[in-house]
Amino acid sequence: MKKGIHPEYGKSVVKCACGNTFETGSVKPELKVEICSACHPFFTGKQKLVDTGGRVERFNRKYGKKGE
Repeated sequence: MKKGIHPEYGKSVVKCACGNTFETGSVKPELKVEICSACHPFFTGKQKLVDTGGRVERFNRKYGKKGE
């Protein structure tokens, strides 16, 4: 490797929009992310549906189970 052209690798703090913080390795001292493993639906098992204009209800009426 050539000397002097690579950035220094070290510890950095990752801050999520949900308020979670943790340390990881990076060339930047601080990283800001919108979603992390503490608030991502895949890892938490919770899904947030944003219903704009009754789209979810309309979908359930059209394609949902008839017995409900």
